[in-house]
Amino acid sequence: MIKIEKMSLLDFETIKDSLQSEFDDFWTQSILKSELENENSKYIVAKENQNIVGFAGIIILPDDVEITNIVTKKSERKKGIGNLLLDKLIIMARETGKDNISLEVNEKNIIAINLYKKFGFETVGRRKKYYNQKDDAIIMTKNF
Repeated sequence: MIKIEKMSLLDFETIKDSLQSEFDDFWTQSILKSELENENSKYIVAKENQNIVGFAGIIILPDDVEITNIVTKKSERKKGIGNLLLDKLIIMARETGKDNISLEVNEKNIIAINLYKKFGFETVGRRKKYYNQKDDAIIMTKNF
């Protein structure tokens, strides 16, 4: 059974050395640690038998809440972990009292785009060549 709980610095220490190999190479250890220490950011982890199989975060901005990432361990993908994490992020965002939650996703990440659509996110914009100066970012929002 997968449990979703608040991510701690101990959780970070557990996964920091495997971020690039077992998750994705989207962020460095220092960026993730600074996000965890940011009072406007909130991170959660998905654990199965105390093993971290995914994590996700939001940042609370003046006008809305933005999803910073949803990451599932490569060996644990296609098991619904992303669904569980996204569902919890939406609950957390609603609790802030903001009107919506938004995110940016690589235009080539069709699996993630479909997940967000399933949860009611709509495309509201595009950032040209946002990822690696070649792939566009799709901006998606869900209003509460």
